[in-house]
Amino acid sequence: MDETAAGGATNPPGATAHPSAPPAVLPARAALATTGVHLMPPAAVRAQLRAGPEEWAHFAAHWEDLSPDPYASEQGTHRRRRYGQFALTPATGELRRLPHLPFVQPEESNPLYVAVDRHFDPLTDAFVTDPVLRAVLALLGHLAGALDAAPRWTAKVHPFRVVATPHGAGSPTPEGRHRDGVTLVSSLLIGRRNATGGSSTVFAPDGRALLTTTLDEPAALLLSDDRATLHGVSPVRPADPSRPAHRDVLVTTLTPAG
Repeated sequence: MDETAAGGATNPPGATAHPSAPPAVLPARAALATTGVHLMPPAAVRAQLRAGPEEWAHFAAHWEDLSPDPYASEQGTHRRRRYGQFALTPATGELRRLPHLPFVQPEESNPLYVAVDRHFDPLTDAFVTDPVLRAVLALLGHLAGALDAAPRWTAKVHPFRVVATPHGAGSPTPEGRHRDGVTLVSSLLIGRRNATGGSSTVFAPDGRALLTTTLDEPAALLLSDDRATLHGVSPVRPADPSRPAHRDVLVTTLTPAG
């Protein structure tokens, strides 16, 4: 299907209009409001983030400083990650880091981890202060307004690396097709090395595939309305079976702040 919506689409009830929103944000907002999914191309994302090759390389280097995910290891997946959360006010651009707490999956979302306190290492200070991260969160704040009129959002930030070896595939979503129990869910590709697979699909509640894509170019950004869709990612395998592979993404979710 065509994952973009008509440019003349109106905002749904409860959403906010952003007449001053950057032009690249408007098609994404329209698509989210009407189809529940949008793939924002890398060039458009980089333009919004104002991230050239040097800035992007600096940002991507944070993925070399992630910690093992022991919960994924229990499912046979080699995954590295960190976790943190922020309070975001799109109208003013205010971004405030929140205290580090265990990550708890909301009810009726991820079937593997509902009501389980998962303890992950916090985001590094260098990552938190990186201008690219702050630009990503500002962009997502503009986009989330297409789904809800909340003046403030809680943004949960998950940098992930999924590793595959010659002896086994890496599973980005060992829980399978699922919801995260949030409003907006996003996946920003940071990079891939020697990797095949890792195809992302967003589904309607009745199981229809609304969009299937492989994020293979850094800065590709997949967005979906988590209230109305489910999502999953196929396993990652080494292209050259004699060497390991990895897929680096930044998963960020936004929920109206209570």
